[in-house]
Amino acid sequence: MQNHSLPLSRFKVLDLTRARAGPTAVRQFADWGADVIKIEAPPASGFSDNMAQPRGGYEAQNLHRNKRGMTLNLREEKGRGIFFRMVEGADVVIENYRPDVKHRLGVDYEACRAVNPRIVYGSISGFGQEGPYSKRPGLDMTAQGLSGLMSITGKPGGGPMRVGIPLADLSAGFMLAQGIMIALLEREVSGEGQWVHTSLLEAQIQMMDFQAARYLLFEDVPVQQGNNHPTFLPAGVFETADGQIIIQSGPQHLWERLVGALEMPELLENPDYASVPKRFENKEVLHETIASRTKTKPGAEWIEILNEAGIPCGPIYTVDQTFADPQVKGLNMSPEVEHPEMGPIKIVGQAVKLTRTPQKMRNSTPEVGEHTAEILKDLGYDAEAISQLRDKGIV
Repeated sequence: MQNHSLPLSRFKVLDLTRARAGPTAVRQFADWGADVIKIEAPPASGFSDNMAQPRGGYEAQNLHRNKRGMTLNLREEKGRGIFFRMVEGADVVIENYRPDVKHRLGVDYEACRAVNPRIVYGSISGFGQEGPYSKRPGLDMTAQGLSGLMSITGKPGGGPMRVGIPLADLSAGFMLAQGIMIALLEREVSGEGQWVHTSLLEAQIQMMDFQAARYLLFEDVPVQQGNNHPTFLPAGVFETADGQIIIQSGPQHLWERLVGALEMPELLENPDYASVPKRFENKEVLHETIASRTKTKPGAEWIEILNEAGIPCGPIYTVDQTFADPQVKGLNMSPEVEHPEMGPIKIVGQAVKLTRTPQKMRNSTPEVGEHTAEILKDLGYDAEAISQLRDKGIV
């Protein structure tokens, strides 16, 4: 399972996560070579874990590849005993329970730190580890609403709209992974681990970025702009002879290039469009005027013309078209991994590329408890002891 040529192969990660945000964080370690052990409840325990979806399902394969899998009942004292034996030799523990659950189970940071002061413990919650909402259940769409994201998404006057991907989940996962990496780097100096935590809400607010900064600095409350950019014009979706394309040309130098590429010099002479603020004042008429020109040629032809002029633009794809695009194919964003039943399958690739120690997809998602015996043997349990643990529902 481990590949010592990969950059994180020296780390061992215990994965207690479920749903999507936590597994997104863990995936960063698994994909880059860490020895990740996915710990989930034994099916006989009656405790519903996050892997209810069949192992062949797209969520499981996307989130849990490159791991080893074991079952362990953390509600039982012997199960927790095994867990803490694993913590002794681990570098990282990651969980995304509600804040009180880890304390109720007795597997919180302080409990782990007591057996391994070097442990880096990562947590994701819905709304934060403290505060009036900390014990509430939180999912992606809840955070999208509370963060203000839904209020700026969609067409003007169309009502709040969620983003089409679980952005809060994914952002929280990536941010937690980054935080854990920082803590591991700091540990090289201090020799001590620490607790790293974030939440769907905190991550989504950070992802609001310049929209949030507009309010914090100037009390400018952003609103829905549809496909138009909230601060630059013209930038948005434009009709062509055979569909639609994206054009982004807000800054003045790009605006001047766009006018030249469209062969519409009269736009530069029009005082209504002389600056970004003026273009905003007359944005609807300007958009219609540009669209009247873009409708005269097919999208592919405009994309070639505009790119030649140095203007950011591109097609609007469906997902199948995205993965058929030659640029996407060249980026290796759909690598193959061997599945024991389905054979070679394609999964979503890593966006970050390293030249000397590139990432490798090594294994598909393990079956429930697939490596339980192997992991217990590494801890010193013999076959008889493992059999007894199974009989008692501990693993």
